[in-house]
Amino acid sequence: MNKLLKIAQSATESATVNNNIEFPIQYYRDDGFGLFFSIDKSKARLLLPSQNLHPLVLPNGRAVFAIFAYNYIETTIGSYGEIAGGIMITYGKKPSLINLLLDALIPGRTTEIGSVVPYHPVTKMVAHDIGIDQWGYNKFIADMKFIITPEYQKCVLHDNDQHVLDIQVSRKGKFSNEKMPLITYTVKDDKLIKTVIPQKGVKRISHRPKDSFLKLGDHAMAQSIKNLDISPKPFASMYYVEHSLTLSAGEEIEDGIVNPLPVFDSRSADGTLQIEHNQ
Repeated sequence: MNKLLKIAQSATESATVNNNIEFPIQYYRDDGFGLFFSIDKSKARLLLPSQNLHPLVLPNGRAVFAIFAYNYIETTIGSYGEIAGGIMITYGKKPSLINLLLDALIPGRTTEIGSVVPYHPVTKMVAHDIGIDQWGYNKFIADMKFIITPEYQKCVLHDNDQHVLDIQVSRKGKFSNEKMPLITYTVKDDKLIKTVIPQKGVKRISHRPKDSFLKLGDHAMAQSIKNLDISPKPFASMYYVEHSLTLSAGEEIEDGIVNPLPVFDSRSADGTLQIEHNQ
């Protein structure tokens, strides 16, 4: 087993919380894919809850926005869908532009890069409730359709009858092992929470992908993303050939935090999740 997963499991005692969920939450298998765009740096800063959080900045002076879709097939809280759209950041001192770029594009580098995730719809109430209650994730309930083919993976996101977005990622790119944890920064009870999420897997990364895209609809979440001055095309794509992760409790690192993230209306019942496999 991956060393990071062992550390997380041994360091976190199993605890029963809401809905009889035990921590840590295990994610054994998923369809995960995403795109990387540039956004306006000053607009990105407006969504960061601490002055110690700094946007990852490209050589052109723009910040980095990553949006991923996950069809969680096998987890300890059941199967569900999720979209995570976040601003890539560092905490504390700002590394040089060259180091930031290399860390974003080269697997296995060590500078700690995380994300603040303003856009976080899910299809399942248990994932919604525990994500808000335990970490302060900015979740709301929505409907997702995943289309999985040998050529590409796609997710169509709706909130009831309102179109939010389509994301499609082609199955192309250079293979590499996933060795770095996911790191997220959230706000809960006026505290900044850092969560380190050990993961392992195999991924493929493609630069300047031609057949991958993000199509934004007319929902408030889509409009908020447009307001970041998102680039018309992604500069990179990524998808997992195989992937697993362990979600444990986060760590309080700052107090007196005001949450700047947009709030989206949410339902009080599960959304729909459709999976279509085309050969």
